[in-house]
Amino acid sequence: MAVLNKIRQRSLFLILIIALALFSFVLADLFRNGSALTSKSQNIVATINGKDITREDFMQKVEIAQQQTPSATSNQIMNRVWDQEVRQAVMQTQFDHLEISIEKDQVKELLKGALSNNPNFLNEDGIFDEAKLSEYIANLKATSAQAYQQWKDYENSLALNAMQQDYFNMVKSGMTGTLAEGELEHKLEGDKVDIKFVQIPYASIPDSTVTVSKSEINNYINAHKKQYEVQASRSIRYVEFKEVASVEDENAIKNELAELLKDRVVYNEVAKTNDTIIGFQKVTNYKEYVNANSDQKFDDRFVFKSSLPSVAADSIFNLNVGEVYGPYKDNNQFKITKMVAVTQLPDSVKARHILIPFVGASSAPEDAQVKTDAKKTADSLLAILKNDTSKFGEFVTEFSSDQGSVNNGGSYDYFPYNRMVPAFRDFTFENNTGDLGVVETPYGFHIIEIEGQKNKQRAVKVATIARTIEPSDATIDNVFRDASSFEIAVEKSEFPTVAEEKGYVIRPVSKMKVLDENIPGLGNQRSIVRWAFEEGTDIGDVKRFTTPTGYAIVQLTEINVAGMMNTEDASVTALPIIRKQKKAEIVKNRVTATTLDALASAEGQTVRSSLAINMKNPTISGAGKEGVVVGAAFGLEEGETSGLIEGEKGVYMVQVTKKTPATALDNYQGFANQVSNTKAATVNSKLYNALKDAAEIEDNRAATVQ
Repeated sequence: MAVLNKIRQRSLFLILIIALALFSFVLADLFRNGSALTSKSQNIVATINGKDITREDFMQKVEIAQQQTPSATSNQIMNRVWDQEVRQAVMQTQFDHLEISIEKDQVKELLKGALSNNPNFLNEDGIFDEAKLSEYIANLKATSAQAYQQWKDYENSLALNAMQQDYFNMVKSGMTGTLAEGELEHKLEGDKVDIKFVQIPYASIPDSTVTVSKSEINNYINAHKKQYEVQASRSIRYVEFKEVASVEDENAIKNELAELLKDRVVYNEVAKTNDTIIGFQKVTNYKEYVNANSDQKFDDRFVFKSSLPSVAADSIFNLNVGEVYGPYKDNNQFKITKMVAVTQLPDSVKARHILIPFVGASSAPEDAQVKTDAKKTADSLLAILKNDTSKFGEFVTEFSSDQGSVNNGGSYDYFPYNRMVPAFRDFTFENNTGDLGVVETPYGFHIIEIEGQKNKQRAVKVATIARTIEPSDATIDNVFRDASSFEIAVEKSEFPTVAEEKGYVIRPVSKMKVLDENIPGLGNQRSIVRWAFEEGTDIGDVKRFTTPTGYAIVQLTEINVAGMMNTEDASVTALPIIRKQKKAEIVKNRVTATTLDALASAEGQTVRSSLAINMKNPTISGAGKEGVVVGAAFGLEEGETSGLIEGEKGVYMVQVTKKTPATALDNYQGFANQVSNTKAATVNSKLYNALKDAAEIEDNRAATVQ
């Protein structure tokens, strides 16, 4: 009891001790998680101009987009959603600043404009009905939260597009062309100069004679930092081990096909007897036999020679009925083909028809007849038409449900063999011009008349057993063993050395970005990119990855952090520029001539001419686009000779032989309008990108993309 009393007396002290202990535990956990006190929540995928985009919201939009475009990869979808989110956030910053908004009444008008031709929202007179739209939205809200959210997103996108258009129009309204700008535009086009010039090409000085140091490249990079800023990247190299069928595998497949040609004796476990299986050479039930033994189903149709496998078309087409050709290789398969039937078919047919649908047929209307009644109707109409085909067009209008041909009297102009469904095709191609008949297809009963046939020729029906060429289990095991052996070997020795010893080809991949997913030669391999960027993956690390065709043993070879491009990579573009500058200095230091003739003589060049040069398109005949040189020429008086000018392709000396000013106009409004139109076009193409470049965007997608 005494102990309990002491505890009660010191309860406040104990509570403080416990609180401090808990607080220290939380602090320790925060420090363990790496600057958790200052970093943003891991639930934020991006911050754009101060607006956070949560991971939950982002992934929900990605999921919806994936459902709408199932063929796209997850990374493609994420990038698409990202672009949409960035654009919306960047533009919203501008809307908020200018207090641009779209109110409910305006949204209604936008919906009306967007849905004015949607039959779901039109009344009996074909006019947009707001009540139907309201009913549709209310039904979405009551039945599907996801569908309703998609609808709200659709409304928001309409509003966003409208606000964006208003914003762009506001900017365009300030992009007028003044009369002074119009006059300048006229002069840029109309002012002309004729010149004589001497060009000393940079190419006349060998590159080997110009030394560029690493420090000079670094100085150039520092002076042009914006040009050489790069994202974080990784470089790898890999050796691929493909699970490809060996020669032995291919021979085994061919032998299996060859055995199918012969009769075989197999033991029947049920009857306890030996049964004889008829070989492909003798079999008559082609469909059943092919479907039981082939990787491709039996194709029950006639084909022309052009549709046969090109590698064996001549041999197959010339077979007699019952003869077999093969085994032969066609792309990634081995095949044996038997001639089943031969006939004469047109290459195209013209026919007209009346479609009588029935309940259960594809695209049948609600008032369709039951199948038996539809057949009676079709037979009755056929009986009448056999006596009087002039009624065909009348019957098409009254009875046919095929709206695609009603306006043509039920007629389809010459169509090839495989255009129509099988029953329709067989009747029109295997009968003669003028024949009438009824056939059933998934769409209903067709009363068909063959109106014309073109180019009858030999057609064949073949039965083909195809086997896909695949690696055997033994080959797959060998590939796995080779990949594993290489992986182990490069842990102890140099990657290139082991590859060379084994005769393997190394594939390098440079400058992968953190959100990349395609690896040249391997396709979509997001897992490799993730590994290369993982914390703890160092240069020289090796890992095996499974690919669609086998394995890849990958080694990380380079880590480039975000910031300035390294000297070696930057030299690709910086070196030619620096070298050109140095060549220009060489020329200027050695030249003492002050006239064109003297310069041409001293440098082994010729004096050339270029006429009617303007500033709008600063091109010198025989030298190309040289803006600085042309600008210098316009600054000279007629007859004046320039000093040495550094151009794009060489060092120049220019003499102006004639200056022709543009004809003065009474009014420059036409040219001012040209300036205005050019500015407006620039708004459409460059405004958003300029806003995006100026925005503060924190991109945390790398932690989201798997």
